[in-house]
Amino acid sequence: MQIVSSVAAIQRRARQWRRAGTRVALVPTMGFLHDGHLSLVERARRAVGQAGVVVLSIYVNPTQFGPAEDLARYPRDLPRDTRLCRTAGVDLLFTPADAEIYPGRKEDRYSTYVVEEALSTGMEGAARPTHFRGVATVVAKLFNLVQPEVAVFGQKDFQQAAVIQRMTTDLNFPIKIVVAPTRRERDGLALSSRNQYLDPDQRAQAPILFHALEATKLAVSRKTVSAARLQSDLRAFLTVAPLAKLDYVEFFDPDTLQPAKQVKRGTQMALAVFFGQTRLIDNARL
Repeated sequence: MQIVSSVAAIQRRARQWRRAGTRVALVPTMGFLHDGHLSLVERARRAVGQAGVVVLSIYVNPTQFGPAEDLARYPRDLPRDTRLCRTAGVDLLFTPADAEIYPGRKEDRYSTYVVEEALSTGMEGAARPTHFRGVATVVAKLFNLVQPEVAVFGQKDFQQAAVIQRMTTDLNFPIKIVVAPTRRERDGLALSSRNQYLDPDQRAQAPILFHALEATKLAVSRKTVSAARLQSDLRAFLTVAPLAKLDYVEFFDPDTLQPAKQVKRGTQMALAVFFGQTRLIDNARL
């Protein structure tokens, strides 16, 4: 496995792969890897085959964090991540510094960002107003640097994947976006780097997100229910986990992300819940 950290080095590699006709798949991450990330590597390998190249990037992107969010304490362990990447069969690990991705940003000499204006406004976009601007910008940069044919993202961040897919289409990136299923713990909790923030009591109650999804699936399995009623029912349902503080629960069309007033099978559901300062998200197709 090769490890590069400079823009010049990854661009040089991308030109070599293109000249050789090598298929390239990209897995963008912020590191502190877990089995969910490694499942994305598996999907990337299947997409390009053994003769192709799988690139995994590790970069904690500052522009997708708000002023009061956890940028400084976001978990980082590059030596551990490097070992996991070797074992998983990653061909190239890209680990840039801020100065490589955002040259001149600290001196206010960086001013170009990518903004998606339709799918990014609700849910995570409403709760974290600058989040998707940062996500779209850094992913567009990675696409330009790596020039992959395939890029793989996780379904746990459903809205993020939708925003990236729209950006890819709107900006004519010749890249196939693959969205891989959410990986979960045995008790249903979606794998996330932020799970390590949870104390034992919070961790014991965190599967309430998964149980809320499953309860809602059951509620709409044979009938249509108003979104307002389901939101009220879910607020009551979450009281069985007293450490859980609901941020939002939304029901929407999975393609347009427009809110649904009536919820039925096929509607998408997403929710965000705080456990102390730790914010977890999850979603499901009902």
